[in-house]
Amino acid sequence: MKTKSKIPMRQCTGCREMKSKKDMIRVLKTAEDEIILDATGKKNGRGAYLCFSMECLEKAIKSHGLERSLKASIPEEVYKSLKKEFEAIEKQ
Repeated sequence: MKTKSKIPMRQCTGCREMKSKKDMIRVLKTAEDEIILDATGKKNGRGAYLCFSMECLEKAIKSHGLERSLKASIPEEVYKSLKKEFEAIEKQ
């Protein structure tokens, strides 16, 4: 008999819902304290997950959820670049 494989679940930093890891995008803090979007989900560093919606990004910014998850303060320029990248992803 074949056993069911586990589906990795992650919590969205914005809406706080548990969803499949494949249905989310990872925001990554690298060893050089650079904050980027990780489309592959496999890069090294501390990660936080967000749904593919601008609403969740806005909620995470407002509640400082990303800062808490990444254990780092995030400057405004990084939030602006994340918004631009999210807009590009939503258009696809």
